[in-house]
Amino acid sequence: MDRVAQKGWWRKDLLGIQDLSREEIEIILDTAESFKEISTREIKKVPTLRGKTIVHLFYEPSTRTRTSFEIAAKRLSADAVNISVSTSSVVKGETLLDTARNLQAMELDVLVIRHAAAGTPHMLAEVLPASVINAGDGFREHPTQALLDMLTVRERRGTLEGLRLTIVGDIAHSRVARSNIYGFRTMGAKVRVVGPATMIPVGVEELGVEVFYDLKEGIREADVIMMLRIQKERLQGAFFPSEREYARFFGLTLEALKEARPDVLIMHPGPMNRGVEIAPEVADGPYSVILDQVTNGVAVRMAVLYLLTGGARIGVAH
Repeated sequence: MDRVAQKGWWRKDLLGIQDLSREEIEIILDTAESFKEISTREIKKVPTLRGKTIVHLFYEPSTRTRTSFEIAAKRLSADAVNISVSTSSVVKGETLLDTARNLQAMELDVLVIRHAAAGTPHMLAEVLPASVINAGDGFREHPTQALLDMLTVRERRGTLEGLRLTIVGDIAHSRVARSNIYGFRTMGAKVRVVGPATMIPVGVEELGVEVFYDLKEGIREADVIMMLRIQKERLQGAFFPSEREYARFFGLTLEALKEARPDVLIMHPGPMNRGVEIAPEVADGPYSVILDQVTNGVAVRMAVLYLLTGGARIGVAH
């Protein structure tokens, strides 16, 4: 971890990608890369964060993010506590702030939170001494997802500089899209977004992206294609006629894939709606790095936990 220790990491929280510098992103990716080896050992555990307490508080459903945070904490020997909102005092009327303050009174070190209201992690970070990690807030950001996506592409291509990334789908309701736009652009990639006009937010061009409303045009010569899930739980009103129509015009098939580069990487943050945004033969095909994303999610979250709890400052070895 010498390279990380020399550069240093001084942020208390990870709230989004938008405010991170290129150097900070590189520190996280380099640290994650060094942690990947731990997951290949027979005994997948190191004492790096022994004695640290990490609480996972998810107000929205999650499989990959929540599980990988828990695995990451346990592989670093931290004490991980998962709180189910449906069985907590929240159902009795306790406010989020009171819940967080009660948890802080138990001397937690890190709070990992997912919430439907944008800005919730930022509010908690201002009042809690513990480190706060944003595991997804409304439509705003999902920073660790973008970091694991960047790590996955960097592993395959060596760099993000100059690559062409196309993000396809419901851009308007996607925190994953926003974090990836911020991250990939900071790292020197060119970003395009593709989707129905009803799912492209007004003014998205101001983020430095190219906008397309035709799938084949948008993925032409792309190095990386990131498909987004249709978030039915967030959609109110008619954004497209039907799933069948959406799949016809914006679903990634082998035929559409011919427009991209021959060595294109196919990504998806999951969960996938197979046959809607992505064809099964594409999701499971030779260009897919979707399972690599899942694997890298553990390493990235290990890196973030390590950095936020002072690992780089105190020089803890693993």
